[in-house]
Amino acid sequence: MSEIYTVIVVILGILAVSGLFVGVTNDAVNFLNSAIGSKAAPMRTILAVASVGIIIGVLTSSGMMEVARSGMFNPGLFTFHEVMMLYLGVMFANIILLDLYNSLGLPTSTTVSLIFCLLGSAIAVSIFKISNDPALVLGSLGDFINTSRALGIVSAILLSVVIAFTCGSIAMYISRAIFSFRYTAMLRRLGALWCGASLTAIIYFALFKGLKSLLADHPAVLWINDHLLLSLALCWIVCSLVLRFIQLFKVNILRITILSGTFALALAFAGNDLVNFIGVPVAGFDSFRIARAAGDSSMLMGALNENIPASLPILLTAGALMLVTLWTSNKAMHVTETELKLASQDDSTPQYNNSSVFSRTIVRMAVQINSAFERVVPASLRRRIERRFEFEDIEHSGAPFDMVRATVNLTTSALLIALATSLKLPLSTTYVCFMVAMGSSLADRAWGRESAVYRISGVMTVVMGWFVTALGGFLIAFVVGLVLIYGGIAAFVVVTILCGYMLIHSNFMKKKEEEHADAATETTEDVIRSLREEVEHTMLRATKIYDRTLIATMRENRSELQAMVKEANSLFYHSRDRKYTLMPTLKKLQHVDIYAAHYYVQVVDYLNEVTKALLHIARPAFDHIDNSHEGFSADETRDLMAINDDVEVINRSINRMLREGDFSELESVLSMRDDLFERISEAMLAELSRIDASKTNTRASMLYLTILSETKNMVLQSRNLLKSQEYFLKHREQQPEKVWIK
Repeated sequence: MSEIYTVIVVILGILAVSGLFVGVTNDAVNFLNSAIGSKAAPMRTILAVASVGIIIGVLTSSGMMEVARSGMFNPGLFTFHEVMMLYLGVMFANIILLDLYNSLGLPTSTTVSLIFCLLGSAIAVSIFKISNDPALVLGSLGDFINTSRALGIVSAILLSVVIAFTCGSIAMYISRAIFSFRYTAMLRRLGALWCGASLTAIIYFALFKGLKSLLADHPAVLWINDHLLLSLALCWIVCSLVLRFIQLFKVNILRITILSGTFALALAFAGNDLVNFIGVPVAGFDSFRIARAAGDSSMLMGALNENIPASLPILLTAGALMLVTLWTSNKAMHVTETELKLASQDDSTPQYNNSSVFSRTIVRMAVQINSAFERVVPASLRRRIERRFEFEDIEHSGAPFDMVRATVNLTTSALLIALATSLKLPLSTTYVCFMVAMGSSLADRAWGRESAVYRISGVMTVVMGWFVTALGGFLIAFVVGLVLIYGGIAAFVVVTILCGYMLIHSNFMKKKEEEHADAATETTEDVIRSLREEVEHTMLRATKIYDRTLIATMRENRSELQAMVKEANSLFYHSRDRKYTLMPTLKKLQHVDIYAAHYYVQVVDYLNEVTKALLHIARPAFDHIDNSHEGFSADETRDLMAINDDVEVINRSINRMLREGDFSELESVLSMRDDLFERISEAMLAELSRIDASKTNTRASMLYLTILSETKNMVLQSRNLLKSQEYFLKHREQQPEKVWIK
């Protein structure tokens, strides 16, 4: 047998390690978010509880590996060589796809990724077999592929989204109506019964989802399954009594319920989803052992249809790697942040999703339905309901949501997944957990009028990403599978090097995006220092972009203009994000100097206007050249170059004063600004005269006037920004007594 297969097995092992890292990074959001979002316990405690669940789940997962061996294709029709190429294509595609999602901070389903990567790679290898066998036709493809599994997964996507969102909304609305945000008194009276019901659902979920492979034939489990309602009732009574006893010692039983749910979800995740990460490499290793024992690389792999449990050392190694990833992965926290931002109770939480026609339509419909509801429901009843939903952070933890909602999220998710498992319905854990969280945040009135359209757009981005997972996984695996099966060793080496470079670049070499300064600031001085640094950086970049944009326009350099539009876009959106995070930044400060706050508001607004004016110059300039319109005349070019020189002198003076904190040249800048405005007015009048005399092109004239107008706006806002900073620094020197916002 060729040594190349040994190399392939080693690469599959390396990819299995990488798959564990990428998969845990993506799926950790399912079992961590409720505990993290409610701050039910310190992060170390949450991770420790989840770690115990993962270890137990890993040790009970050995019976799930047959999905990778024969779940999507018939191995008895493929040779050893073809199976190894198939598995290699699946792993390359799966790793690339999931790493892309993690980098974007989007949760997706590793189950869907695995299934459709298997499907794509299997079809690629099947096409190879059909094309090389005259006795086979394309219609024979159905003999090689198990399409029913893929169709079941697709239907589960829609089913998971609708059911989970609806159930999460209903459960949260009822729970909040009972407990309200001021839940302390009601928790003392009904908390044991309510948390007992939640704990019962979680225990049932752990038994029938997380431990089903280990306890499937146990007499106790069989009896519970035969007497399900009685068993659940007894469990509820016992759990309620135990929790009531614990309450006597002033222990918050919500924390116990949340940590129990975290443990159960982590258990189920490791027990059932481990196949998504190491199933293919383990199947490849089994294939290698079978073929090596037979000494025939062209043998058919019908032996893979047998259920061969994974070895204990492999499972323990996988569990250890999962724990290391859980405790060290920064990308896992990035994925977690996506859901927490969308579910946060704070309506002023910054939203980084643009609104869409769909989200605006949904919000308008919701407003109209609410208006109709208010006309029908008596005012007294409405007032009573409203009081139950009046937000108050009685926990004073600053958490995105409270422990009542965290309990609802965990309980509803556990019940839905356990129910689907008992009915043998293919629901996705990721879909259920995410959509329950979104439904509960909607019912909890976290999606207020100020942020609803952005949150809905964010949710739709994630949901559409799930569908793209299926299509993307299939296409990537199909292409990679074709390349590997047709290209032989040369293609294998090239694809291996390419994918290795992508993984190393993504995880070790790629620089992290700049975090917003407001996320880490805690004092007034931190906010001001951060903003001053950003102002200096922005003005330097703006000066450079403006100069290069004008020169590129005059030279009709399309590629340079395209680069300037990209830079101006980046500058503008960063500045805009700073503007929209204004209130959260100020709210994070316990005591804010009112003059510092006033300065902060002014500078953020001026900075946003400067970058907006710059973008309104770069975009039209690029569009003009991109459409091959006629360039500027000699007179227009001469006037713009003179104005560009004046702008550069003004910006250089502004940048120097911002950097050194010396505003002695402020009046000089004011004088230069007035001279520039006069020159811009003269240039506009001259252009209007040329238009009247038909001495210029219409489109070029429109671009010319746009540049002049936006240049005036940009310089005006730059000077205002400088004046604001000078006033603030002078005031702080003269005011030893600070005025505080409390």
